[in-house]
Order: sequence, then structure tokens, then C-alpha cells
Amino acid sequence: MIGLLKNIFTNELKNDLALNIDRPHKLHIATCALLLEMAKIDGEFNDSERQDIVAIFKNKYHLTADEISCLIEASEEELEKSIDLWRFTNQINKNYSPDEKIQIIETVWQIAYSDGKLDKHEDYLIHKLAELLNISHKHLIETKLKVLHCNRVKDAE
Repeated sequence: MIGLLKNIFTNELKNDLALNIDRPHKLHIATCALLLEMAKIDGEFNDSERQDIVAIFKNKYHLTADEISCLIEASEEELEKSIDLWRFTNQINKNYSPDEKIQIIETVWQIAYSDGKLDKHEDYLIHKLAELLNISHKHLIETKLKVLHCNRVKDAE
């Protein structure tokens, strides 16, 4: 049993070293991976969803177009190697405050609603992510309503 745990932690450390990236970039990859997973969960990853992810990283994280392109590519590679999303949410849990995690869930809602509707798979995933990020149902719903309100205001303009 101890050997198994040791292997798990050693493999996680090797994976982190293999990425050879700094902490903020690892957090960006973790966040981007969650957004990409949300965008792809309904089987349709369209330009609108991709542009929303680009806008989030441009506006909230002040990354350049080249940085965002590299980030999306690295995140997609990490998603392909992963068997679940725990690795990404664990990285976020270790490094982000509760308020920062709520902001991430808000961006996940933005991606879920970027096509104007919420698919049942998207709904399941966002509830699972909230659970993995230790976000209360109350905060999950508050962020959902905030995103829906912003979308209505945008549509009315």
C-alpha cells in the first residue's frame, strides 16, 4: 500500500517536472483544461466556444494571443493524457482561494452557455467540477444566475 501511494506521488511529481513550467502557467493549464472539457462535453466544440476561451484568458489573465494559443495546445495535450479532471481541480484547490475558485466556476458557466443552451452533459460536468473544487451549491447557482443575467443584458444590447 505504501509503495502504491509512493508511486502515485512520484508519478505526479514526474508529470509536473515533465511539464517544466512555472506555477502560474500550470494553473492556467488546469483552468484552461476545465474550460476545454466543458466546451467539448456536448460533442460540439465550435469557434464561438473557442473564442470565448480566448477572451477569458485575454481579459482575465492578460495573456497574448500567442500565449493563449500555446496554452490551449498544452491544455489539450494534458487532457489527452489524463483519465479524469481531479489532477486539474487538485492543482486549483491547492493554489486558489475560495473566491478565485468561484471565479473559475463562473467562467465554466460562461463556456457552458456560450452556445445559448445548457446540455445535460454540461450540467452534470459543472456540478461535478463544483464538487471537486469544494464550491457550495449556493455559490454554483449564484454564478449561474450572474452569467445568465450578463448574457441577457448582452442580448438586449
